[in-house]
Amino acid sequence: MKLEVLSASELNSTILALFILLFSAFVCGRLFEAIKAPKVIGEIFGGFILGASGLYYFMPELALGLFKSYEQEGKVLNIFYHLGLIFLMFVAGFNTRLNYEKANLKIISYLFVGATFLPILAGYFFIDFFKEAYLGAANDEFSFALVFLIAIAVTSIPVISKIFFDLGLIKTRFASIVLSTSTIQDLFLWIVLNVAINSALNKEFSFLSNVITVFLTIFLFFGIQFIVKFLSQFKFKIRHDDFIILSISALFLVIFLLSLAHINPMYSAFLMGFLVKNLSTSFNIKSVSDFSFSFFIPVYFALIGIQLNIVNDFSFTYFLLFCLLACVFEFVGCYIMLLSLKMSNLARLSFSVSMNARGGPGIVLASVAYYYKIINVNFFTSLILTTLLSSMIAGYFLRFVKAKNIKCFEEL
Repeated sequence: MKLEVLSASELNSTILALFILLFSAFVCGRLFEAIKAPKVIGEIFGGFILGASGLYYFMPELALGLFKSYEQEGKVLNIFYHLGLIFLMFVAGFNTRLNYEKANLKIISYLFVGATFLPILAGYFFIDFFKEAYLGAANDEFSFALVFLIAIAVTSIPVISKIFFDLGLIKTRFASIVLSTSTIQDLFLWIVLNVAINSALNKEFSFLSNVITVFLTIFLFFGIQFIVKFLSQFKFKIRHDDFIILSISALFLVIFLLSLAHINPMYSAFLMGFLVKNLSTSFNIKSVSDFSFSFFIPVYFALIGIQLNIVNDFSFTYFLLFCLLACVFEFVGCYIMLLSLKMSNLARLSFSVSMNARGGPGIVLASVAYYYKIINVNFFTSLILTTLLSSMIAGYFLRFVKAKNIKCFEEL
């Protein structure tokens, strides 16, 4: 069997494109870190300046020569896009913790309702208003409605975690509550997104099929914990490098198998990361994580940025309206639910702003929904910009609160 290969010039063009994407993401990421902004925002900006609103706008022939020098180059680069998403979710699953202290459960439950169901309820009345401007080529109104509501409520674990690390708050009770709530919320929203994708791909996807997919997704998440308990009874003697190879092999196999049951690769990768973490008591995936965050994930974010187009196919008015509604609904939902609990007003404000940081999941939501044509480029750009703005606001606000009264992060 002989496989088709790229010509020498095509291979060189692909390597050059990867260099430019990676280097631009690196430089802009460091620049944004220098102004105390999340690195991921800089990595997306690194792609943005190369895309339709940057290099392509001013020098279209040069941009096409770099990223579309041969017919299939876009598809080749798209492979790295998907690998970046897969490894991002795999590492996110690996870093997920489900350890909830009794003292925090009441705050977590109130915060979850306030950050998820209240914003979704409020957002429901605005779906028709945005549908005409934001509906994708798939023309699936049900999928669009689900994605719209997820976008209103989503919170980022990776970005808010990075903010907590940078500010030295990661070990505080406040950080523990926010991350625990975000874990439950993300699980719920990934399930809803999985249903939206299946509906967009299968026009005859019935209500019963959606219900089955939901229960299958929930069963997989909680079933994994039983699998872990079962496998932990056995003692495996395996070298660390073999463990890494087998973990990644299993990752790709599980993605393929679960795709047959309409489970999205993004969620499959998250589940595998969670499984591997709970099986690897004496191993870690630091090498995989380090390489992913050094290559696949920055390229993934840069490729997201390169697709942003604020010159054409973008409504600044609709963006402002959506961003304002999403942030206000999330903030007010959290703040209202926390009013019945005894804590300082500064703590309530901090919780409400932190749950507004849409970061990584917001970006994943936008890129996945756009890839499956559930939303158009207008909404895709609005979602990314909303994600970047909300994450920056959370970072700067928490920095301000820490300087004002760091005790409020422990004395809730």
